[in-house]
Amino acid sequence: MFRHLKNLDWILIISALLLVGIGLLSLYSSSLAKGDFSNFKKQIIFFGIGFFLMLGLSFFDWRALRDNPYLILILYFFCLVALLSLFFFAPEIRGVKSWYKIGGLTIDPIEFTKLVLIILLAKYFSTRHVEMYQIRHILLSGFYFLIPAILVFFQPDLGQVIILILLWSGILIISGISFKRFLILVFCFLLIFILAWNFALKDYQKVRVLSFIQPQLADPLAIGWSQNQAKIAIGSGGVFGQGIGSGSQTQYGFLPEPQTDFIFAAIAEETGLIGVSVLFFLFSILIWRISKIVLSAQTNFPRLFASGFVILLISQIFIHIGMNIGILPIIGIPLPLISYGGSSLIATFIELGILQSIKTH
Repeated sequence: MFRHLKNLDWILIISALLLVGIGLLSLYSSSLAKGDFSNFKKQIIFFGIGFFLMLGLSFFDWRALRDNPYLILILYFFCLVALLSLFFFAPEIRGVKSWYKIGGLTIDPIEFTKLVLIILLAKYFSTRHVEMYQIRHILLSGFYFLIPAILVFFQPDLGQVIILILLWSGILIISGISFKRFLILVFCFLLIFILAWNFALKDYQKVRVLSFIQPQLADPLAIGWSQNQAKIAIGSGGVFGQGIGSGSQTQYGFLPEPQTDFIFAAIAEETGLIGVSVLFFLFSILIWRISKIVLSAQTNFPRLFASGFVILLISQIFIHIGMNIGILPIIGIPLPLISYGGSSLIATFIELGILQSIKTH
C-alpha cells in the first residue's frame, strides 16, 4: 500500500488540493456577509468524498475499465436516463431543469455524463484510430455525443452543450481526423447554430449572446449587470487584493453568484493579481502533469482519456474566466476544483483517480 501511494503523482495531487483550498477560502469569504456557511461545509464534505474516491480508484487497474465495453455502455445509458429524468423529477431553478434536489443537496448528472463520455470516446477511438478516414466513425461517435447534448440543450443549458461540443471535437482531432473532414464538421456546427438560433434558443439565451457581440445593446440593469459587477470586482482587486472577507463587491452582494459562476471575480477582488497568478500557476501545473501522462502513455486508451480530461479542464477554465472578464457571454460554467458544486468536484476527483491508476499501472 505504501509503495503504491509513493508511486502516485503527488505533484498532480498537491496542485489539485491547493486549488480546492483556494476555492474553499473563497467560499468561506463569500459566506461571511450572509452568515450562512452551509455551502462551505457541504463543499468540505464533497471534497472528502472526492479525495477518497480518487485514492480508491488509484488502486484499481484502469485496464479493467478499458476491457469492459458493456460496463462503459451501462454507465452511458445510466447517464442518459439521469439526464432524461430531469424533465420529470428535477425542480425548475431560474428557468432551468439541471439538478436533482435531494434534501439540502443538488446533483448535476451532466458532470458525470462528461466523465463517462470521455471514457466512451477514448474506448471507441482507441481501437479505430487507423480508420479515422472513414466517415462512419465520426458519425457514430457524434451520435454518442449528440444524445446527451440534445437532452442538455432542452433543459436548457447552452453552456454545457458547448462544453460537450468542444470535448467531442477535441478528442476527434487528437484521434487523427483529417483537416478536410474537420472543416466539414465546423460547417455543420455553424448550420446547426443557425437553425438553433431561429427555432430553439430561448430569448434570454439570444440576449446573452447579443450582449457579448454588442455590449452597448446590453441593459446594464439586466443581462449586462453581472458582467459589469464582475469586471468592477476584478479591477478593484489591484495587485494585492482587498483582503479575504473585505471585497466590497463580494461582501455587499453586488457580485452575483460569487460562489459559482463568478468565483474567479471574487478571488481576483480579494487576493488581487498575486492570487490570480497563483491560481493560473496551479492550473498550469495540473495541466502539465496530466499532459505528461498523455505523452508517456503506451497505448491509445489512456492517451485519449487523459487528453479528453485536459480538453475538459482547459475549456471550462477558459470559458469561466472569459465570462468573468467580459470576453465571453455568461453561460454558467463553473471553475474546476474552485466553484461550489459537489457533482463537479467529485467527478473531477474521479477523473484524477483514473489518471493515477494509469500512472501506477
